[in-house]
Amino acid sequence: MSRLVKKSPSVCTDLPLDSTDTRKKLRILLQLLKSCIGPKGRLKLIHNNIGGNVTTSTSSVLLSAISSTQPLVNLIKTSIFNHVCRFSDCGLFAAVFCLALIEQTKLSGLRGHVAIGLYKRFLDLCTAYLQQEDCGCKMKLDYNSSHDLIKLASSVISSKPACVLTEPEVLHISRLSVQAFLLTVPCSSTGGLRLGKTATLPVEGLSVKTSAVFPGLLVDMPDSLPPNQAESFAPRPLRVVVFSASLAGDLSEIGDGLIEVNPGADAHSQILDQLLELGKGAVNDEVKLFVCQKVVHPVLQQYLRSQDVVVMERMGVALMEPLLQLTETGARPVATVHTSIPAKAYGSVSSLSTLQFGSKKMLHLLPVGDSSVCSMVLCHRNDTLLSELKVVCQKTENVMRLTLKEPYVLLGGGCTETHLAAYVRHKVVDEAAGMAPALGCSGEECLLGVEGFCRALESVAMALEHDGGNCAVDLKHAHHWILPADGGREDTEDSLGVCSCGLVEGGPGEPRAFLNTGYPHFSPAPLRRDAAVQPRVFDSFTAKINALQVAVETANLALDVRFVIEDTN
Repeated sequence: MSRLVKKSPSVCTDLPLDSTDTRKKLRILLQLLKSCIGPKGRLKLIHNNIGGNVTTSTSSVLLSAISSTQPLVNLIKTSIFNHVCRFSDCGLFAAVFCLALIEQTKLSGLRGHVAIGLYKRFLDLCTAYLQQEDCGCKMKLDYNSSHDLIKLASSVISSKPACVLTEPEVLHISRLSVQAFLLTVPCSSTGGLRLGKTATLPVEGLSVKTSAVFPGLLVDMPDSLPPNQAESFAPRPLRVVVFSASLAGDLSEIGDGLIEVNPGADAHSQILDQLLELGKGAVNDEVKLFVCQKVVHPVLQQYLRSQDVVVMERMGVALMEPLLQLTETGARPVATVHTSIPAKAYGSVSSLSTLQFGSKKMLHLLPVGDSSVCSMVLCHRNDTLLSELKVVCQKTENVMRLTLKEPYVLLGGGCTETHLAAYVRHKVVDEAAGMAPALGCSGEECLLGVEGFCRALESVAMALEHDGGNCAVDLKHAHHWILPADGGREDTEDSLGVCSCGLVEGGPGEPRAFLNTGYPHFSPAPLRRDAAVQPRVFDSFTAKINALQVAVETANLALDVRFVIEDTN
């Protein structure tokens, strides 16, 4: 017996950021994300609702696993996650900067609409400066050598400690990532540039140094393939046909609806006859590699193998695109079993061979001519580390692809953050008298706003230190320095070494200040670029600029929320 339940009214919360509970949750999220940043970031063990565990320090995995009943937390999380999905990097930077901006605004007591206007103006200053050719924290990427690309890849990979890689292993994977990226860039292109694909194959139980990159496409060896069949083909082009439709004989491509069958007719036999006719057509057209995205009927498989045709089923969506790119003429997937195979659907590969990594056997397909498809075999000691490494390598490739559009990098290690903070603070303090009236605020509010904005930027750099050390900024170039925990404040100016990005070398008498204390504003002096001294850590230029914009816009959106209306039913 059903019963009626009275619908509960929606709950309306006024000024959610004034709520102690909301600010507490945002503070916890900020501390959680801060602890993950950088090569020495702390790992997070995520326990899902079905008993599985994932160890990660990657923002995409971490953000997708965080759940909250607080709408503002979900708003910020979704905004940052969308940035990571598009740009693959700087997710933790965007999240920490956004949350720190909100926190600094509430601590300073700035009115919400004033803070929003100020932060928009400061964001414009940052983006305009970063786009300048003489920007002090930007470098042009040198494509004449692979060194810059390897350093960029190494910066991304080493910032993910959940991969548990040694320095030689980081360097090895970085080189492989660059090699795979370069193989996906076509040597020549007519019209628009179309990048190739990298297929990633994980192999558990082997050393990371065993990982390798191969031109062409590697796929798992079908269990039913005779050991020597792939090696039996002469070194000549082999015709390929690819099906995206199911060949299991279950009529899955028809979808929902009624099927009329004549009395006495055997529907299964008729479908099987149709599949066999399709197979005979492929054999008559001299097909040697028969590929299906889904399942192939066992009888059809048996017939094709008897005709010396290699059958590969259950390829999956991920491998379909690189496979189609690999074939000489670009084989077109056949999406139906109700017609004969059209001639334009066929493609070719130059050879078919086998490779073995540990206990895993793979088929190696090579293109007839030049192709921008390659395969990366990733090895690691266990499945958890391998899953994290696979995600990181895919993101590294995406970061390198961004450099094709904008061939620049930013200085890493927190130096870009401290340099930007010094630039904006100096610019605004010098122009506060003229800037404040244009933004509809007082000069005091303008100075409060820029101090909060710059402290939020510096907090990202400070989050890179997890072992109790002190973070400082030199008062000449505004680079970031990490000092040992046992160093006293009086030793700041006499500390030697290099800054976090490796570009500025310190010396006695050079003034520095701790980041968590006030220091006089100054204009960062440009560096004399010495070819012998190169940065050791890079950040993605394109990803960081977008992360900066997303962080400020998301913080402004949160500060602008007046009411939150929740449906409690």
